[in-house]
Amino acid sequence: MAEWRINLKESLQDVLDVAPPGTVIRLPAGVFRQTAVIRTPGITLAGAGRDRTAIVFDRCAKALDHVGRPLGTFRSFTLAVTAANVTLRDLTVANDAGDPAQNGQQVALSVLGDNFLMADGGLVSTQDTLFLGPLPPDLIVRYRDLLPEALRRPEGLSSRFLGCRIAGSVDFVFGGGSALFDGCELRSVCDGRRVGYVAAPSHALSQTDGFTFRRCRFTAEPSVPPESVYLARPWRDHGLCRFEDCAYGPHIHPAGFDKWGTTHRNETARFYETPGVPGRVDWVN
Repeated sequence: MAEWRINLKESLQDVLDVAPPGTVIRLPAGVFRQTAVIRTPGITLAGAGRDRTAIVFDRCAKALDHVGRPLGTFRSFTLAVTAANVTLRDLTVANDAGDPAQNGQQVALSVLGDNFLMADGGLVSTQDTLFLGPLPPDLIVRYRDLLPEALRRPEGLSSRFLGCRIAGSVDFVFGGGSALFDGCELRSVCDGRRVGYVAAPSHALSQTDGFTFRRCRFTAEPSVPPESVYLARPWRDHGLCRFEDCAYGPHIHPAGFDKWGTTHRNETARFYETPGVPGRVDWVN
């Protein structure tokens, strides 16, 4: 297995484009202010620590591309993974565009590669921090002329997040992938709006593994009002989330879950919480 070390002046994309499959790329302490796509399988990006190494950029959904089209949510990422068996360790990926009410969604990490792992890492943004592909089928069709094929993959994809800190405000873990969050901190931040949501799943009915939050802590910045954040709301019918042995701060609304506005997705959502919490909505098992 090859091991490369790079410095803060190098282009991360240039390095990724020539690294052979299976390469470990070690990043020093500091900030890489750039965007990148990992297209090569088996790559590992290893930082000097979650609070020491960061990949940061400020793209947002309402920014325009080179032909004047809005980037949209799914091109706003700081880092995207489209290859299998990629690992991120000991680093943070952030999108600092800010003010999502004005700028739109701002993805830090987009995962469209199977068997992805992030360990002891951090993800920071506001709305839509972490996208876990695939897209819902209707969006795969809608964006066929906007998104490259690698960002519109329809197959099921799996991810693991171990001991990570993931921060955001609205729907900051979203998509249709299978993902385990084990021992993570899900930290709600204040973006000026009154209500927040952690997870927004869009799993198909055929999927039996959705988002599983196991032994996670749900925390918040001091400026987040009490009882103002919901654990999940279904982005599409049949969204699947499990919350197992988690700890919740006072910012979590007693009802726990939202059906997504005036929709009837509460009738199809597959949300589970163990142990059960008194006062939760009656459509959560």
